Amino acid sequence: MVTVEEVRRAERAMGPATILAIGTATPLNCVNQSTYPDYFFRVTKSEHKTELKEKFKRMCDASMIKKRYLHLTEEILKENPSICEHMEPSFDTRQNIVIVEIPKLGQEASQKAINEWGQSKFKITHLIFCTTSGVDMPGADYQLTKLLELSPSIKRFMLYQQGCYGGGAALRLAKDLAENNKDARVLVVCAEIAVQTFHGPSDTELEGLVGQVLFADGAAAVIIGSDPILEVERSLFELVYATQTLLPNTGYAVYGTTLLLEKLG
Repeated sequence: MVTVEEVRRAERAMGPATILAIGTATPLNCVNQSTYPDYFFRVTKSEHKTELKEKFKRMCDASMIKKRYLHLTEEILKENPSICEHMEPSFDTRQNIVIVEIPKLGQEASQKAINEWGQSKFKITHLIFCTTSGVDMPGADYQLTKLLELSPSIKRFMLYQQGCYGGGAALRLAKDLAENNKDARVLVVCAEIAVQTFHGPSDTELEGLVGQVLFADGAAAVIIGSDPILEVERSLFELVYATQTLLPNTGYAVYGTTLLLEKLG
């Protein structure tokens, strides 16, 4: 007689979750960090703020970043001037851009990962999509499923507004799914574009410059599964351990997208 424990054991993988393939994608528009202060203050029509520009230049020089990829080209900004203003009401304009471009950027990274993996995309059993750029319903996970023409029965998980730790949260979830579902192959996609946080500089809100220095656009995708098929799959890394800790009284320690969007209206 088969016991419940035997049934449960048969439904789980034997080994740890492993990363089987990796893909990345960026927009075509690239700006060198050394010239970004000139670019940023020019497109936002803020060149008269010479002291603030010099401060921004020092921040860029100290960032150790060499280049950045941006979906927002000068042409797009000219067509949507409200994006360049400091806190000008522009939520709808920004939202209309990100809900289209985020799934497309995720598609490009995902396709590269699938190509590296070398297996049929219909063997992907789970999809995790993570982004802090915009919110939509149906979400970016649904849009990506259509763009990639994945199985309509794929099990989808959408993680919105997770901020900088979103990638770690997605990998933690993927590890649990891969190890607790035999033969599971999990496509994890993280995509961000800085459309929601791009705006002109302010003399009174200097913390906003930090985001302009650090954040740019890109997507990464990985395929995760346990017990790789040695003849056709290659294990790049093992996911050994994942955890999360909430520190007391830190809920508002980071100035995030949600607070910014409230001001943009």
